[in-house]
Amino acid sequence: MSSPAVIDLLGVLAYGELVAFERTAADASLAPTLADKAALAEMAAAEFAHYEQLSAHLTSLGSDPIVAMQPFVSALDQFHNTLTPRDWLEGLLKAYVGDGIANDFYREISSHMDSATATLVSEVLSDVGHADFAIERIRDAITQDPKVSGRLALWGRRLMGEMISQATLVAASRPALQELFLRPPEGEVNMTATELTAMVNRLTVGHAKRMDVLGLAS
Repeated sequence: MSSPAVIDLLGVLAYGELVAFERTAADASLAPTLADKAALAEMAAAEFAHYEQLSAHLTSLGSDPIVAMQPFVSALDQFHNTLTPRDWLEGLLKAYVGDGIANDFYREISSHMDSATATLVSEVLSDVGHADFAIERIRDAITQDPKVSGRLALWGRRLMGEMISQATLVAASRPALQELFLRPPEGEVNMTATELTAMVNRLTVGHAKRMDVLGLAS
């Protein structure tokens, strides 16, 4: 049996990928063209494959995937219900910058774990094509109607605040993850506020870069 922290991280990622599959499939129903619908369906299939990969790995570690995911269902569902996109473009932005922030956070946590776990996390958090897809369509929409940029910039800032808050709450709600994430650097007694701030700053920088790619103010 692997450590509780590893099981927790794989559990939250597995549920995250399952929800990503559901969200992407739902976004496909809003797609304005058949080509967009087909592209999103392909991405949804890739996300479900990531879920299956995590589920199989949890089973190989002697953990029931359903049990491992269960502690995170309420928090993640509440988050997504709170941040329901109003239209196609907000859905694309949420998938691109919102998931990007969460993925950066989970990579931060996995960096404290064994190399096999860190490698698996990197694999399942790899982009399934959402980034280029979202960038192209959001840029096109802004070109056609520049007023769209202001609304999307506000949505992006809201996503930033909510995603960081949710990610840290998820980690803090699980003692094993909290202990791992707040473990002080070698030679220090306590995790300093400076290091926590540095982590949040790294997440913020990553978010700003994604917004810059879209030409949106972060």
